[in-house]
Amino acid sequence: MEERLGRVRVVLVGTTHPGNIGSAARAMKAMGVTDLVLVAPERFPHADATALASGADDLLAGARVVEDLAAAIRDCVWVVGTSARLRTHSVPVLGPADAAGQALGNAAEGPVALVFGREHSGLTNAELDHCNAFVQIPTVPDFSSLNLAGSVQVMTYALRMAALNGEAPALSGAEPTGVERDPPATQAEMEGLFRHFEQALTTIDVLDPDNPRHLMRRLRHLYLRAGLSASEVRMLRGILTHTERGR
Repeated sequence: MEERLGRVRVVLVGTTHPGNIGSAARAMKAMGVTDLVLVAPERFPHADATALASGADDLLAGARVVEDLAAAIRDCVWVVGTSARLRTHSVPVLGPADAAGQALGNAAEGPVALVFGREHSGLTNAELDHCNAFVQIPTVPDFSSLNLAGSVQVMTYALRMAALNGEAPALSGAEPTGVERDPPATQAEMEGLFRHFEQALTTIDVLDPDNPRHLMRRLRHLYLRAGLSASEVRMLRGILTHTERGR
């Protein structure tokens, strides 16, 4: 399970206060989670981050900074986004314990990501569209706002407890015992599929190129819920290619 914890990535998107990055790193290290990626932080590196890391300086030194969420998760096989409020999405909404268990289960196949949004506004709908599932921390109804580092602490603690208790459910669609499993599709492969869908559906006049958002969002959620393998993505893209040629 420790090896699987090493495949769990914490992604902080658009962090405005560098001290929160340091506090999040400290929370991660205490729970044995060490892979930190920062998406377009306003200020990093910064002395406040180092001060509040309080011994987790190695995580800050090893943190990767990328321009957008897609770059942070492109090699991941499963992504869960934190959200304090339900939105117009149709992917599963999990509690911390279930999300942690599923994260460890999927980590058997490759990197997984826990994605945390901006301190004041969270993740955008477009960023949530990259997620296979959402996690909501069950705060009291009239005060649902958690500090960023507090949210990271809750989720990494849930991961630690799941690892200690051996709670890692089998992947959905897993092959029977003794049969080699087709590796799951990465987020980069899924994004390639979604781009191909948009292109093909535009070609056959199913999709309005000026207003593709609603249909494409529903398609994204459908296939993200399905948990496709890499070969299934290739099969679908082959079908889309023949569909375009038959036009």
